[in-house]
This record gives sequence, structure tokens and C-alpha cells, in this order.
Amino acid sequence: MSAAASEHTERPAWMEKPKPVTQGAKGLALIVTVLVVLVPFWVVIATSFAPDHQVIANGGYAVWPDEWTFRAYELVFSGGQIPRALAVSGLVTSVGTAFSLACTVMLAYALARPGVVGGKPVMLMILFTFLFPAGMIPSFLVVNGMGLRNTYWALFLPVLISAFNLVVMRGFFQGIPAELFESAKIDGAGELRTLLTIVLPLSKAVVAVVGLFYAVGYWNDFFRAILYTDQSTMWPLQTWMRTYVVQSQNSLIQVSGGVNEQIQFAPQTVNMAVVVLATVPILCVYPFIQRYFTKGVLTGAVKS
Repeated sequence: MSAAASEHTERPAWMEKPKPVTQGAKGLALIVTVLVVLVPFWVVIATSFAPDHQVIANGGYAVWPDEWTFRAYELVFSGGQIPRALAVSGLVTSVGTAFSLACTVMLAYALARPGVVGGKPVMLMILFTFLFPAGMIPSFLVVNGMGLRNTYWALFLPVLISAFNLVVMRGFFQGIPAELFESAKIDGAGELRTLLTIVLPLSKAVVAVVGLFYAVGYWNDFFRAILYTDQSTMWPLQTWMRTYVVQSQNSLIQVSGGVNEQIQFAPQTVNMAVVVLATVPILCVYPFIQRYFTKGVLTGAVKS
């Protein structure tokens, strides 16, 4: 039997090589999907760098700027609110992700170990919150009762551990061979040393993916700042973007100059500049985490 015939007989029916027409259709669908995603994003970037007169003439957008200008970004940073909001977003994202990852890793490791006292009731309680999350009013009463209102702690402590991320990470930890834990125990390693020297080095994929989930959640959150803070100086970038882009409030920037300059000012350029500033930082993280997605998410989800 030839190698080609052997390969053909070993393949399941659903793994047969697709026909050229099917491959072409898949390629066309992929190209259309990529264009649907990239074209609007490019329009946002181009509009943020386009001159005001071109944006006004085109009805509020630009596909290719006649002249590349940083005027919209200069106006954004001249107001003072956006630079502070960027700093707040960076602080909440970095500190919140670090705390969430540390707490999720420790709790997932404890729940993944067999024979843990109270492990099953705690896991059931976590799954209950996953199916029936707390509402807005109870969450507000808890945060207010603990004295966390108008503090940066309120922006990440109420959502410190995600039940979904915990289940995924626990499932990944359960997939680690038990022989490794037995070897560590024989060598005299405690639970903390086992976690740091054996479990975490083998769990880079799930830790990276869960960390990205937490970072994206903290970076994109806008409602928590409105709910738990009364001071606009504590708002992250996404809250300002919602206030400015959705409600079209021009209070974020201070346009200096005469009447003619204010007439020629196109608010869409600043809108798009704020959107770019809110999107690009977290978007730059994806290429470094992408290779961990399949291994981190699928392995943890299947084994959980």
C-alpha cells in the first residue's frame, strides 16, 4: 500500500482534505472578516490624524488624511484630564491584574489539591456566584459599608477574582501529573514551594491568558468608576471616553483661540484620538499572549 493510500485510510471522515472550492470559500470568508475588522479601525486612526477641514467636508470621518497632523492629540493632552485618566487606567490595570492573578492562582491551587478541608463547599459557593452574580445595589452597599467609596480600591477589589478564570486555572492545575507533587513532597517541599517551583513554571500558558483576561477587564471597565466614585479626577480613561464620545461633551479639552478656530474645530478628530488612546495600549499586549490562548484556555476548560 502506498504512503498516500495509507494516509487516506488513516484519516477520519471529517478530516479529509477539503476541496479547492471549499478552501477558496474559507479564504474569501477570512479576508472579508479581516476587512470588516480592520477597515473601521483604520478609519478611526485616519480620522484622528486628519485635518479638521477634511473631516468636516467628509461628514465626520476620513479614510486617508490629506495631511497628517497631531492636533487632535495635542488638544486631548492639553486638557489635563486624559493624561490623568491614562495614569489611573494604567494604575488600576497593573495593580488590579497583579492582585487578581495572585489571589486566583493561590485559590485555584488550593481547590485543585485533593483532600483540602472545605474545598468542595468553597467550590460550590464560587460556582453559585458564577451562575447567580450579585446585583448592582448589593455590590454598592457592600463597597459603601466597607468604606471603599471614592478610593482606587473600589475599582478592582469588588471583582478581584473571576469565577470563570478560577475554574479555568483550577482545571489546568488538575491536569498536572500527580507524580510531580509526590516527588516534591518526598524532597521536603511545602505547598508554597511546590506552587512556585513546579506548578507555576508549568502553567505559564494559563497564567498568561488569565492575566490578559483580567487586564482587558480592568482596562475596559468604565461603569465601576461612575458607581463607586464621586470625583471625576479618579475616573479611568474608559469612563472619560464614554462621557466624551457617547455624550459628545467637549469638556475634556480646552480649545484656545478665536471664533474662527472654534468653528473649524472638528470634534470627531478628538473623539477618534481618545478611542485610539484607549485601544492601542491593551491591543499591543495581544501578540505576546496569542500563542498561549489555545493551550491555556482549552486545556483548563476541558479538564475542569
